Amino acid sequence: MRAAVLTLLLLTALPAHAQEEPRVPEVPLVADLSSHLVAITSRFTGTDVLLFGATDGPGDVAVVVTGPKRDEVVRHKTRVGPIWINTKDVTLASVPSYYRVVSSRPVEEFVPQTLLTRHEIGVDNIRMLTADENIPLDQLAEFRKALVRLKTNEGLYDQGIGAINMMSNRLFRAELHFPSNVPVGTYNVQVYLFREGQVVAAEIVPLNISKIGIGADIYDFAHNFASLYGLLAVLLAASAGWAASAVFRRV
Repeated sequence: MRAAVLTLLLLTALPAHAQEEPRVPEVPLVADLSSHLVAITSRFTGTDVLLFGATDGPGDVAVVVTGPKRDEVVRHKTRVGPIWINTKDVTLASVPSYYRVVSSRPVEEFVPQTLLTRHEIGVDNIRMLTADENIPLDQLAEFRKALVRLKTNEGLYDQGIGAINMMSNRLFRAELHFPSNVPVGTYNVQVYLFREGQVVAAEIVPLNISKIGIGADIYDFAHNFASLYGLLAVLLAASAGWAASAVFRRV
């Protein structure tokens, strides 16, 4: 009798345990790109890449896109008589060749300054260091502003406010624009989810921008064999000039 009762209890308990499945924790942030490769051809005029993602609830999203870092030389010109000459130059190290910020609303409204500086969110928070220890801080700030202004005029730096479209407090999307003069290399698309002034989650999505076709062959040849490329360019220009002069003499 006891055996029968025990068997009955086990049979009634098994389905309940079988129905219990382990709960998978919800990921706070998921993001991806419509394409992880931007191919630059001779007809490339710029392109847009779609960034899309989802969160586990309400929050603010900020995206920082940075291109390959390189040293940039900024020169200050002074007018001497009728001409302008370079009187001062500063080399800023490890500067992003491309920089763009998009966010659900102005980042100053939901990110404290300490985190803006730490994560380099905003053009004013990009780290631009120099090996010249003799330059005053006020002059260094002027060179930084000049570089940001030049990059912005070239379309390589941008801080688009309100560029992220939030949908139902969970889904989001944004169009990332890359102009025709965008540098080649590996880009980092850093996505941050903020709540109450804190980073809840972050994700980095890689993006590769590269040249293809004959343009890529010429680009590689010019960078790998710079001296030979320069010599061929001079010879080609001289040949074209000689041919043009010969044609005009016959005419």
